[in-house]
Amino acid sequence: MRVARSLVLVALLPMFAACQLFDGQRESVSHAGQTRMQGQLTAADGKLVFQPCQDQRQLVVNDSGGTSILQEAAILADEQGKLFADVRGKVSGDRLDLSQLYRVERSGTACDDPNFKLLILRAAGHGPEWNVKVSGKGMVIDREGQPPLAVPYVEEQLGDGRFNLSSEANDQRIELWVAPQRCVDSSTGSVQHMSAELRIDGQVQRGCGYFGGARND
Repeated sequence: MRVARSLVLVALLPMFAACQLFDGQRESVSHAGQTRMQGQLTAADGKLVFQPCQDQRQLVVNDSGGTSILQEAAILADEQGKLFADVRGKVSGDRLDLSQLYRVERSGTACDDPNFKLLILRAAGHGPEWNVKVSGKGMVIDREGQPPLAVPYVEEQLGDGRFNLSSEANDQRIELWVAPQRCVDSSTGSVQHMSAELRIDGQVQRGCGYFGGARND
């Protein structure tokens, strides 16, 4: 419980930032000088520390973008305290000035995901279970009780960071609607930076999503 308590104490410091999480109305943001990184979050000496995957650096998190990562980490922290985060920011010495949070979740193995760099987008939901993996080769849809469905797609930008992926392959109308909005996975509690809605022949299923390593938004 020590790590969990430490994260809670860290989270109490900037509570005013909570309402700023994932502002989907931001216009185009410059990523100049920033890097997208994945790694582990821990609490140390009253601070939140980020260690990038396959890297020994310990970077103190400065939430300059108002992402509320401190509060999200405190909510997710458990006895083991192993949290994975996917973020964008600028490294200055031993400090990470965080500008965007893509996702944070309980995981000790996410750094080893071999498919992350190939994905453009991943979206998933529950009740019934479904997930969509989007890459440059197409869109693969897995639904509970159904065989995997691989289809080509067309992307349409809708403004305010929203977009739609659609396909009419296999005599089906398939649409994946995505919006930049804080989304909490109802099963795992993980926080992702986009909400998603899968529509197949008029049937609607809702969930969360995040950009994979192949997309630099």
